[in-house]
Amino acid sequence: MKVNVEDLSSVKKVMHIEIAEEDIKSELDANYSELKKTAKVKGFRKGKTPIPVLKRLYQKDVNKDCAAKLVQLAYSEALEETRLKIVGPPKVDIPEFKGEGSLKFDAEVEVKPDIEDIDFKGLSLTRTLHEASDEEVDTQLKMLQKNMIERVKIQEDRPVKEGDVVVIDFEGFQNGKPFTVTPKTDNHIIKIGENTITSEFDTAICGMTAAQEKEITIRFKDDYHNDQLAGQEVDFKITLNEIREEILPDLDDELAKKMGPYKSLEELKAEINKNLKNGYEKRIEQELSEQIFIALIERSDFEIPETLVEYELEHTVKDTERMLSYQNKTLEDQGLSKEQLFKQYRNVAEKQVRRQLILNKIIEQEKLELSDENFEKGLEEMAKSVGQSVEQIKAIFNNNKEGLDNLKYSLLEKQAVKFIIENNEVQDKKPDTKSPVDSGQTDSGQTDSDQTDSDQTDSDQTDSN
Repeated sequence: MKVNVEDLSSVKKVMHIEIAEEDIKSELDANYSELKKTAKVKGFRKGKTPIPVLKRLYQKDVNKDCAAKLVQLAYSEALEETRLKIVGPPKVDIPEFKGEGSLKFDAEVEVKPDIEDIDFKGLSLTRTLHEASDEEVDTQLKMLQKNMIERVKIQEDRPVKEGDVVVIDFEGFQNGKPFTVTPKTDNHIIKIGENTITSEFDTAICGMTAAQEKEITIRFKDDYHNDQLAGQEVDFKITLNEIREEILPDLDDELAKKMGPYKSLEELKAEINKNLKNGYEKRIEQELSEQIFIALIERSDFEIPETLVEYELEHTVKDTERMLSYQNKTLEDQGLSKEQLFKQYRNVAEKQVRRQLILNKIIEQEKLELSDENFEKGLEEMAKSVGQSVEQIKAIFNNNKEGLDNLKYSLLEKQAVKFIIENNEVQDKKPDTKSPVDSGQTDSGQTDSDQTDSDQTDSDQTDSN
């Protein structure tokens, strides 16, 4: 076999490969010998068909199979010989082989860029010392309190007013016939004033009393979020089944006990403060990391393989699809496509690839290795995040070598970032303004969906309306 590498760019190569005629002849002979053992040809006993007959009948298929096998073997040998650090699969067109002479083919590949040693010292880094405030703890408490609102059926005989929660049956009609976009919906729950369908719909319900029926006409705006209803005029028949009022529980020890394993409101506050602190610590790490890579990207000039960018974009699309699936939605539901996301996130993906390559280079350059201490710490953090023991996490990875290797390298990358920080001066400063942690949820066991209104029979049908 002969191989010659042509440089298309610093990260794109073409291997021109030639398979010797004698290697091809040997493979063809082996294939025909195997075929002879199994071929069933009229006029010949099994295993006795002459090779010339087999060639006449099966030459095209045998040539094709041999070419595919030899190309795969030759490509693997070429990689060993050239020692190219390829990323992603090659682009190979298997040539048509007629059974004579040598076999030549090209394999276009992308390789990791050859990055010069990176000077990661002398960076200007600033650590903003974000801290949780009493006001933020109170804000978190009020959000949790709001999640525990009870919706209680009113006992008095009174009309609906702003802020009430109502349970209704409704159906939409056009020209006196049921409108398929607004089918009959029973026990639908809405809060008056939130305008989940339209403000006119809410206004029409105001003043109704339990068991009352009403007919209204709604003209949806041309830019209404549901395209099937935009610009449509629909006649609705509404029956009011029930009026409920929202009762906000007191912020006291009893509420804290309902939130999780807390004996008092002070324990819950302490947990919220702890989670806010952890959130800010992660934010500080992320901000420092961002400063580091902005500076190092400016110091490092190299071409990046398109394959790695595409991997990153594919990962972004899969993450987006997974998050939408939790809401029973798809990209199409959101008016999105894979191509749009690729275009939207391309710059982000390119920067992420540069970060990874820079970090990998520094790990290699400084001969960094994951310490046992950092590995154990990483396992402890993972175990805590998923609510399992370290032993359980280890047992999972004992049967998943690839997953364990990925975890170790991820922890090594974190160790490398810490190493970079330790080798630079970092100026501490207080934040200019208070900015609460993005998450509106503590790890205290409560989520935004936790409602005490367990008898709620909300139909999802009009959520799409």
